[in-house]
Amino acid sequence: MIKPFLKWAGGKTQIINSIDENLPKDLKDGKIKRYIEPFVGGGAVLFYILQKYELRDVVINDINSDLILTYKVVKNDVNNLINELSEIKDRFLSLSDENRKNFYYNIREEFNKSKEEMDDIKRASYFIVLNKTCYNGLYRVNKKGGFNVPYGMYKNPKIFDADNLKQISKLLKNVKILCGDFEIIEEYVDKDSFVYFDPPYKPINKTSSFTAYTKYNFSDSDQIRLSELYKKLDRRGAKLMLSNSYDIEFFRQLYSNYFIKKITAKRMINCKGDKRGNIYELLITNY
Repeated sequence: MIKPFLKWAGGKTQIINSIDENLPKDLKDGKIKRYIEPFVGGGAVLFYILQKYELRDVVINDINSDLILTYKVVKNDVNNLINELSEIKDRFLSLSDENRKNFYYNIREEFNKSKEEMDDIKRASYFIVLNKTCYNGLYRVNKKGGFNVPYGMYKNPKIFDADNLKQISKLLKNVKILCGDFEIIEEYVDKDSFVYFDPPYKPINKTSSFTAYTKYNFSDSDQIRLSELYKKLDRRGAKLMLSNSYDIEFFRQLYSNYFIKKITAKRMINCKGDKRGNIYELLITNY
């Protein structure tokens, strides 16, 4: 089974069975031939669906430009990416613990300073290395858009799997990759489409916010704007699924005409180990 090549806060590997159980019948029967994902993130649902179903068209999008650049490099130049990652991995693993930490911060500084000058393969490789060696695999930026997650102190991090990357490259061969606000996908949606929305979750308390995913926070007004797009695509006849946090009153107001299901998920990213465990999330479908 091909797996996501990145760690990702809110990644859907832990609830993929719940998502599979709630996929539209038309997709399972082979009637839906177009799949669209406006917030692709780590790609757990994307890779699952690409391996399981025959699709004619697949469109993915994310507002995170470095993430999308990395997807494009994996798709179009995976062998050179693997070579670059191999060199960085060998250098990193040859160092002492303290020097690994310094190495991490040097890469982070170069990644943040050299966006325009750095070639795509090196930038994608740095993105993957930072993701696999930073604290908890979290992606977080400051108000200027600079990646600011501290070093993760892992003993033996698995930075990449060459065979898995090559398989992902093949899966992405016919996938259209976009970068922008989620509304960019509207023009690709028709009545024969299935759209899976996995936006930054609405925080359920003051300490659980992961909306600093880009320098533009995903606010309640964005959640409302997303619900308006959902309703518009529903009227078009597309099949729709949306994941979000268990803020039942807020989402009941936005999606009162749709099916809202409570599912169980594991919280894998928290600074306190005893705060990791089962939580509730919502799946919202129009079928």
